[in-house]
Amino acid sequence: MQSWLPSFPYPPAQDGYWSPVTSTLNWCEEDYYATVYSAEIVNTLTNLLFVALAFRGISNCVQQGHDQIFLVTFIGYLIVGTGSFLFHSTLKYPMQLVDELSMIYTTCLMFYATFSHKQKTPFKVALAVFLVALCIFITGYYHYLGDPVFHQNMYALLTAIVLFRSMYIMEISLRPNIKAREEAQRSSKKAVNTQEQDLEQQRQDARDRKILKTMWLMIACGLSIFLGGFAIWGLDNVFCSTLRAWRREVGLPWGILLEGHGWWHLMTGTGAYFYIVWGVWLRHCLNGKQDEFELSWPSMFTSLPSVIRKRSGQNGSLKKQN
Repeated sequence: MQSWLPSFPYPPAQDGYWSPVTSTLNWCEEDYYATVYSAEIVNTLTNLLFVALAFRGISNCVQQGHDQIFLVTFIGYLIVGTGSFLFHSTLKYPMQLVDELSMIYTTCLMFYATFSHKQKTPFKVALAVFLVALCIFITGYYHYLGDPVFHQNMYALLTAIVLFRSMYIMEISLRPNIKAREEAQRSSKKAVNTQEQDLEQQRQDARDRKILKTMWLMIACGLSIFLGGFAIWGLDNVFCSTLRAWRREVGLPWGILLEGHGWWHLMTGTGAYFYIVWGVWLRHCLNGKQDEFELSWPSMFTSLPSVIRKRSGQNGSLKKQN
């Protein structure tokens, strides 16, 4: 242990309140070194970020009047964090299922939100039935296999589908040059636009270009944080024995900084929050409510984004300004 670094040694291993371990996964953090009531104290407490951001998102949905599907999604996000908290506290198999399967279910909610928008009722019903059946299949097959790799692959596949579909819809629906072509086709059958209409179209195009630029910045930040957490978790798995030796060398509390799965919780929780907020904002834009809602994100490095209603008088349309 470095003499210049004030610290105290890791306590010896001990039996825990929730022993024995029954989960099929056990992470690199040593078990029950801090308290008998939590098997992995860092991996447990880092899930409180999920809880805090979930309540932030739920409050925002209620106060700002966002679509109900996103309120349900944030509740699912809360269940993910709570399930992970219980799993890492106990390392019990039932809590592992709550943790991992809630990730699948919440992603399926975003899948429904993405693919059902502006679709007819029969399609929405069929999609809901398909997703429920998919969740039942994944739950049963994962329980039968007992292989975490299956869960991880299904989660990654669902997340990728929803993400790429959302980006495609965003570009197709909001990119001004595409909108202009569609508008030109419609207006060719109508009277020639007035100067005021042309100016309004220019304002909307400038607005949407700015929105798209900020949306892509959100995607870049969210993905970078999420994938960065995944990379750290991967290093935690590969170099576990080395990291454990380093932790014991530097002692507590500094060894906590080398808990890779804890960083995974913090970073993937933040990245997932970015994605849900982006989904909320994209939905309002697809509904043509860009002049009613805006993204509040004061600083990319010191704050988290949220979607809020514009204050009275902020609507930028020419009609409102005149």
